Amino acid sequence: MKAKKQSSLPGKYWLLILAVICVILMGIEQITDGRGPLKWIANYTVIPMQKGISYVGRYMSDLSDNFATLEDMKKENKELQSKVDELTIDNTRLRQEQYELERLRELYKLDENYSDYDKIGAHVIANNGSNWFSDFTIDKGSHDGVKVDSNVLAGSGLVGIVTEVGPDYARVRSIIDDSSNVSGMILSTSDTCVVRGDLELAADGRLRFEKLANNDNKIEVGEQVVTSHVSNRFLQGLFIGYISEIEVDSNNLTRSGYITPAVDFSKLQEVLVITTTKPELTKAKEAEETGQGE
Repeated sequence: MKAKKQSSLPGKYWLLILAVICVILMGIEQITDGRGPLKWIANYTVIPMQKGISYVGRYMSDLSDNFATLEDMKKENKELQSKVDELTIDNTRLRQEQYELERLRELYKLDENYSDYDKIGAHVIANNGSNWFSDFTIDKGSHDGVKVDSNVLAGSGLVGIVTEVGPDYARVRSIIDDSSNVSGMILSTSDTCVVRGDLELAADGRLRFEKLANNDNKIEVGEQVVTSHVSNRFLQGLFIGYISEIEVDSNNLTRSGYITPAVDFSKLQEVLVITTTKPELTKAKEAEETGQGE
C-alpha cells in the first residue's frame, strides 16, 4: 500500500508566503499611489459587491416606502369612500325632502283651490298590489273625521272616493277603477257626461267619458271636465281632467271620447280627504232652505 503524497511545503510556509505577497502588493500600491494591482482586484471584486449591496439596500428602502405609501393610499381611499357614502346619503335625503316639499306644495295649492271644504291630509300606506292606485289605503280614519263617501284629492284634482273606514285607516276607490262611474260636467258649457274608470286606459293615461249630449254647444280638445252638480256622491266642481279626444256617437244623439286625468295614478303618496260628504252637504242645504221657508 502506497503512502499518501504529502504537500512539499507545510501550511505555515504558505501562510508566510501569502503574508509576504500582501506586504509586497501593499508596498506597490503605496509606490504607485493607489494605481497598483490591489485596485485592479478591487475593481473586479469588492466594488461590484459594494454596488450590489447598495442596490439591494436601495431596493429594500424603496419597497418599504412603497408599502408605506400603499397603506397611506388605502387609508386615504377608505376615508374618501366614507365621505362619498355620506355625501350620497345626504344627497338622497335632500332629493327626497325636495320631492316631498314639491308634493306638499301641490297639496297646499289644491287646498287653496278648494278652500270651501274642510280637509285633512293623509299618507297612502298600501294599494291593491298593482302598478296603478285604483284601490288603496290611507292612514286616516273615523277618528280623524274621514267617512264613507268622503271625496279624495291629489295632484291637481279628484282621485276618488272613500269606500271603507276604520278608526285609523280608510280605503279609497279611485276614478280609474273599472267599477268607478263619476257624473262629470264640461266646465265651459255645463253639459253633463259620465266618466268611467278603465284600468287598461289608465295605463295609457286616459279616462273614458260617455253620454255627452250632441247639441249646439261646441266642445273642443283641452276643455276642462269637473264633477257635476247632479252627482249624488261627489261634490260639485272637483277637477277631473282635460278632454283629449271627442267624437259623435253612431246614434248622432251623444258624444264620447277620452280625458287626460289631472292626477298621476301611478305614484300617489299623499292625498287630501274632504271630510264633508255630498249627502251631508245636501242635507245641510235642505235644512237651511227649510228653515228659510218657515
